[in-house]
Amino acid sequence: MSTPLEKPQIISHIQKGLNYTVFDSKWIPCSAKFVCMGNFARGTGVIQIYEVQQGEVQLIKEIEKAKPFKCGTFGATSLQKRHLATGDFGGNLNIWNLEAPEIPVYSVKAHTEIVNTIDGVGGLGIGDGAPEIVTGSRDGTVKVWDPRQKDTPVANMEPIEGETKRDCWTVAFGNACNDQDRCVCAGYDNGDIKLFDLRNMSVRWETNIKNGVCCVEFDRKDINMNKLVATSLEGKFHVFDMRTQHPTKGFASVSEKAHKSTVWQARHLPQNRDIFMTAGGAGSLHLWKYEYPAQRSKKDADGIEMGVAGSASLLQNVTLSTQPIASLDWSPDKQGLCVCSAFDQTVRVLIVTKLNRV
Repeated sequence: MSTPLEKPQIISHIQKGLNYTVFDSKWIPCSAKFVCMGNFARGTGVIQIYEVQQGEVQLIKEIEKAKPFKCGTFGATSLQKRHLATGDFGGNLNIWNLEAPEIPVYSVKAHTEIVNTIDGVGGLGIGDGAPEIVTGSRDGTVKVWDPRQKDTPVANMEPIEGETKRDCWTVAFGNACNDQDRCVCAGYDNGDIKLFDLRNMSVRWETNIKNGVCCVEFDRKDINMNKLVATSLEGKFHVFDMRTQHPTKGFASVSEKAHKSTVWQARHLPQNRDIFMTAGGAGSLHLWKYEYPAQRSKKDADGIEMGVAGSASLLQNVTLSTQPIASLDWSPDKQGLCVCSAFDQTVRVLIVTKLNRV
């Protein structure tokens, strides 16, 4: 029997009220700093850089720009440069040198409407192949960008002529395990999840989870696809086992009713891919562990391999706010350290204990 004290605890270490709406927060790799992105009430965009110092957060820099910022990633930059790529309400993709943020080091009008979501791969020593950024927008398109190539995307996934454009809410890179292979997963407001194979430029798999898809994330970007978590509007999340794809049934999955409201995000622990945190619309965080089944695949009646889903168990949960927690980011360097921001205009630095024991 495990006692409650042996379970991981989610401790709110520092919280800081902000004077703007914050949409995204990210740790700056190899540092005790993080960035917050959002918009002032006057309609301009803001990036703030904070540093954790002796139990407090100190504002290091504030950058104001014309358009509100919706999302950001460090995934396509080198550890030396640590440039931040952002998507904004004007449909722009910009890459910023945070040391000299006056003009972006890369800028492109990526979409005709707001950039809802962004992810990067090939930087930070994570994932083989070129550094690339993927953006998803309300205009229904998902585009892949190489910062070394100006103006045109290296891939553009858009609805075919006559198809309804669906609002793309979330994108994620995966399967970047060698120089040739790479996938992008995208989730849409109607419940569609599509897996694009960038090597063959084809839709490798698609499914529908019946509710708007708020977040998709692979447990690791730089390995053969292993697991994918997708979260939705109705408080559910789905874990897909991505190792075995059946020709008609697709990937095996397990779903859990996690929160009483929208699950805004799921983020895997960088130091253990079987642990992940979900952030909910009622201001709560839930910490989960995925348990693999005894056998991850079996043969169907026709002798074709099909996946077997495992189960997700709740390790801990905590309510931090009355408002949705819209962003969450684990520190890549310190296990159990994370930053999250909510629509109560507060950013919180959290410590999750005992993660090495679960």
